Amino acid sequence: MLAHELRNPLAPISNAAQLPAMAGLDAARVRQSSEVITRQVRHMTALVDDLLDVSRVTRGLVALERVPLDLGTVVRGAIEQARPLIDARGHQLSVAFDGSGLIVDGDRTRLVQVLSNLLNNAAKYTPPGGRIALVVTANGDASVTVAVRDSGIGIAPDMLPHVFDLFTQAERTPDRSQGGLGLGLALVRSLVQLHGGAVEASSPGLGQGSTFSLTLAGTSASPASGALPAGAPAARAAAVARRVLIVDDNVDAAASLAAVLGELGHAVACAGSSREALLLADGDWPEIFILDIGLPDIDGYELVRRLRTAQASARRASSR
Repeated sequence: MLAHELRNPLAPISNAAQLPAMAGLDAARVRQSSEVITRQVRHMTALVDDLLDVSRVTRGLVALERVPLDLGTVVRGAIEQARPLIDARGHQLSVAFDGSGLIVDGDRTRLVQVLSNLLNNAAKYTPPGGRIALVVTANGDASVTVAVRDSGIGIAPDMLPHVFDLFTQAERTPDRSQGGLGLGLALVRSLVQLHGGAVEASSPGLGQGSTFSLTLAGTSASPASGALPAGAPAARAAAVARRVLIVDDNVDAAASLAAVLGELGHAVACAGSSREALLLADGDWPEIFILDIGLPDIDGYELVRRLRTAQASARRASSR
């Protein structure tokens, strides 16, 4: 299954990449090919990201940035991430949470990942036009429980003890519409446990929907502020062309990124090695560097150090 799912996006990517080279292809077909490639690359990136996350969690390499969090911001962030799939499958999402003052001690990014995984899981395993409910409950022991319920395919009794195991999935429909590697729920359990919480699954049986509930300790501390100060400028696309140097020994990766940045109006140069990058930078110092880490002669970290040293030397020389 792992090999199949990782290779699965490659066929449509390869087919779509060949179409623009064929004679007589109109603009609409070229645009459609571009959309196929973008969609499949996004899917493959998600698979690889899940694998990397599992690797980091199982080796104890995930460090949580825990702060007091307003749970409402976590819920809203998770819904925002899961909304495209929920809407695409025509589900009705209801939220039972007034957003008033439930504070947990946690890592916002990871908790959003946990809840969005549960919502995406519900969306995938519920036939189109189904119902999904997210319910937040404050418990008497100061803990908080978030439950995600769906009207989906349910879970067989013999599968329930294993739903949080790696590479475990419910039986797929013939159209394989669920996809994935069976990593999402394993990540959910690991990340919740890192927070000192607990997660469980329940289902009346096949065809009767499922409920996934996670419980986290509450806190009386004030939530950390993640908002921009009043009057702070919002992030926006740069309106000024920049001089960019891309350093990558993968020629195709460098050339394709240079083409995209060039279309956006930037002046882009490419170097295939750290030594070439140092020579190019010395001739015309770029405003932005985009560096690969695993370069063949000097790795990216050492290249950064040498570039900073060269820049400092140039500034000292110009100030004399």
